[in-house]
Amino acid sequence: MRVQEAMVSPETLEEGGNGEILPVYLESLALVERLHRLLLDVIKDEFERLGILDINAVQALLLFNIGDNEVTAGELKSRGYYQGSNVSYNLKKLVEAGYMHHQRCAADRRAVRVRLTGRGRDIHSMVAALFARHSETLDRRGVMGADGIAEVNHGLRRLERFWSDQIRYIY
Repeated sequence: MRVQEAMVSPETLEEGGNGEILPVYLESLALVERLHRLLLDVIKDEFERLGILDINAVQALLLFNIGDNEVTAGELKSRGYYQGSNVSYNLKKLVEAGYMHHQRCAADRRAVRVRLTGRGRDIHSMVAALFARHSETLDRRGVMGADGIAEVNHGLRRLERFWSDQIRYIY
């Protein structure tokens, strides 16, 4: 069920202690969810425009986030980029398609380290160029400047910390 479709009972509002924040919080959750899907759609549309159809938006974003690093699936998961099974599946597909190299770790033979190939670096550059164009357009059109984005980032980091604490200290 999507966040915006969740039913909120009067009891839930009373339990929260502050009925004013719950609707705003639920709106924020719905926005985060929609923004993530929209980001993937933006990347997908860019790749369709460029005629790149052999990888999906999640995989392109994975290549962008790895960049010049050599990482394991576990490191990507621990950095908060991806869920475990999602990462393993997409890394395997990217290796098969020639966007990544993989190599077993010498210290831990169970772990596989991955890095971008030339093709993978090309995709990384395309996503970076897309994001650079967007940032320039946001500023030029007055949609949001660096200060506005920094303020949003500050709030999102606080929410991220709160959610991390909820996971860590729930028991």
